[in-house]
Amino acid sequence: MIKKKRLKWGALFLMSVLMFLLVACGGDASTSEASVVLNSANEIGETNQTKSVKQTTHETEWAIYWYLCGSDLESGGGSASIDLFELTEVELPENVKIIIQTGGASTWQNEFVDPNYIERYVYDSNGLVQVEQLPLTSMGDEETLSSFLSFAKTNYPADKTMFLFWNHGGGTVSGAASDELFQGDSLDLREMYSAFNANYELSEADQPFDIIGFDTCLMATVDVAYTFSDVGKYLVASQELEPSNGWNYTGMADALAHNPEMDAETFGKVICDTYQAGCEGVGTADDITLSLTDLSKLGALLGAYEDFGKEALASACAEPSFFSYFGRIAFATENYGGNTKEQGFSNMVDLGHLARQSSELLPETSENVLQALENCVTYKVSGPYRQESTGLSCYYSFNGDIDDFNGYADLGYGEAFKYYYQYGLTGELPESGMDFIAEMNYETIKPLETLENEGWENHELDVDSEGSAVLTLGENAANILSGIYIQLYYVDPELDLMLLLGRDNDLIGDWDTGVFKDNFRGVWGALDGNLVNMDISYEGEGYNLYAVPVLINGEDYNLNVIYDFQAEAFQIQGARRPVDESGMADKNLYTLIEGDIITTIHYAMSISGEDDELVPVEVDEIVWDNNMIFEEIDLGDGLFIQMFEMTDMQGNFAFSDAIMFESVDGVITTTVGFVE
Repeated sequence: MIKKKRLKWGALFLMSVLMFLLVACGGDASTSEASVVLNSANEIGETNQTKSVKQTTHETEWAIYWYLCGSDLESGGGSASIDLFELTEVELPENVKIIIQTGGASTWQNEFVDPNYIERYVYDSNGLVQVEQLPLTSMGDEETLSSFLSFAKTNYPADKTMFLFWNHGGGTVSGAASDELFQGDSLDLREMYSAFNANYELSEADQPFDIIGFDTCLMATVDVAYTFSDVGKYLVASQELEPSNGWNYTGMADALAHNPEMDAETFGKVICDTYQAGCEGVGTADDITLSLTDLSKLGALLGAYEDFGKEALASACAEPSFFSYFGRIAFATENYGGNTKEQGFSNMVDLGHLARQSSELLPETSENVLQALENCVTYKVSGPYRQESTGLSCYYSFNGDIDDFNGYADLGYGEAFKYYYQYGLTGELPESGMDFIAEMNYETIKPLETLENEGWENHELDVDSEGSAVLTLGENAANILSGIYIQLYYVDPELDLMLLLGRDNDLIGDWDTGVFKDNFRGVWGALDGNLVNMDISYEGEGYNLYAVPVLINGEDYNLNVIYDFQAEAFQIQGARRPVDESGMADKNLYTLIEGDIITTIHYAMSISGEDDELVPVEVDEIVWDNNMIFEEIDLGDGLFIQMFEMTDMQGNFAFSDAIMFESVDGVITTTVGFVE
């Protein structure tokens, strides 16, 4: 028997959410979201009093099974409660039902969800009703998911069904549904698939679900699509981090309520369009992505992706320097979720952009990947600073982390790229890998050249006639390096201090000759005139992205900063917390509000000390107001050190000798080496 408890969703709840947002908006909820709730507060009581059940002559039944794992998104910012409220703004017809399971949060910012239980609700033409309350279990556990699937399937079957995950997401390796009550326990792809397989007869020819949706970060990957290819007909998910406002539940539910006869593809497009409109409405649309993938057409893409990997692996077997060439392409490919030391590493890049940029390096297979993507990604939306998005991401090891790679190798699709990364990261292949390359007519693999054995640490520099530092590595640089950057330090001999200002790609390089020259101009990024530590995370043709580590009201964040080449200006998108230890990315794009205390974080070391480890230090404290700007400013008089940072495929790095710039009254004098 299903126990039903009718809930009163009215002005009291809405005002509790509003009050929480007004008190805690220094946490995760944006002021824009608070304004949305505030504007609705005067209407909700009357709306719920005057609603009448929508009558319908439609015959098609829709059921959405919503796995609502609240986590810190709910306890810290009320994001799940806001989305529930958005849903209840819509009057549903009798043939549309939303079945909801709640859990995973230490506190719910509403007056009825109890964090001490797993609870189940139904929202339909009769309103929101609690139908079951169960003992608390982890929402990141396979059995919890399986139990909900069984419950929903048994009690609420429908002609068309959608399963919706709501929470943080970590992409292929980390999965989704992180439960803060169970040490961040989350569902990986294998657990998700096993739960569906236990409850449904899965078939690529007749998938039981019409749509699999992820209102999470980073889950639009080729591996996720493969996992659900016999579970759902369509996948709706984001390649990039989502802002905390997430999907637009009022918009998508209203469209379905007015036209329950719409097919899955049409509904998927509605979800994408309403998401984009909702983000534009609250100012979080700059870097969004959301795509609709036809999983019945995925086979051609999977084949093209595997062939793409085979051509890459064969190229590396023939000449290991391929790893460096392909690595430089990957570093210039649109990447998602954060891929710097400050942000943490999601290790996800856009598959189509990677293929397009590899057209000369991998000519036999790159075009097939692009054609297959265009065929199966039937619709997508993206913000102005995610224009290279083609709808699905793939794995690339930016940080060379073996544990992260092993997670990908355990869960990802195909074999070719797994052996490619294993060879590139370790210089070895297991027996199965050797058998794999034997089928491509390669019997042995060649040793790798890496920074570890090249001896380029403290590489000497020259100064040219213009006062620029010149690093001459020779032609072999192209065979070894996946990237080269400059690091800039402020130096104060009296305080015995070196302070890292950050990393950038502002240099002039010739990969054919291996000669690189700095482009020091005596300027650096600053917030309200205060110099910051900024680290480049993406090198695009139209813009660069930077991560700026700060504290916001005492909490660790990175400002997301764009430099737009056409506008010749910086722009702060917002702020996000770093990727956590489990690999989960932060869904909350925090919007700075008047009065926020921003503390800039730099990294310092002693000039005279033997220990060269950089330690974080808090430097400037800034009270935010909405008129502040981020811009380049003159560094002014002082001593500055710049070094070239070299990186390779395995995540190794080396630094050149130092070059010192002394600026006095706008005149810069250059000296190689550090002068005490």
